[in-house]
Amino acid sequence: MKGMDRIRQMIAIEAARLMYEEGIREYRDAKRKAASRFGSEKALCLGSHLPSNAEIHHEFRRLLELHEEEVLPERLFRLRLLALKVMELLAPFHPCLVGSVLNGTATERSDIDLHLFAQSPEEVEAFLNQREVSFTSEVVSIRKGGEFLEFPHIYLEEEGTEIECTVYPLEDMHRVPKSSITGRPMERANIKKLAKLIHASASASKREKLP
Repeated sequence: MKGMDRIRQMIAIEAARLMYEEGIREYRDAKRKAASRFGSEKALCLGSHLPSNAEIHHEFRRLLELHEEEVLPERLFRLRLLALKVMELLAPFHPCLVGSVLNGTATERSDIDLHLFAQSPEEVEAFLNQREVSFTSEVVSIRKGGEFLEFPHIYLEEEGTEIECTVYPLEDMHRVPKSSITGRPMERANIKKLAKLIHASASASKREKLP
């Protein structure tokens, strides 16, 4: 293996470890912190030395399966049931589940990530206030290309798990954003799709327990 390829792989492995053991959520933050441990951060964070999000995600999934193979199915089932409960509450806002709880890489630190679609974030907040549901909110700025985009976030907590809801304009409901891992349209599950996934996993679990 070429020297730069070896460094790239080592950074991917270290970034995955940081995400798994230290709970770093953003691939960008994990890869930069990992790169800084192998030398000059400025030099290693350029060009082919810096692994893609997909490479880090591959190593992260490998770690998760290696250390948590026995507990992961039960955790996913529990978090997906919880996600479904919250999504049914937020049904007027066409909720979709995204992220680790959907793709199967949730750790014990993971939150539940939902996309909501509304005329405004205030509409969602008023809905929650009417039902006396506690929440916090903030506007998160994300740099995409040469511009900063602002995304309203609403945070709930249920059974000790944080639910992070990103609120999109209603007209964006059928515009699927690209995954930061694959670069392809992001995997999303609405209430119906998630219910089917939960039912399928429950059926598979029952079959495995049969003598």
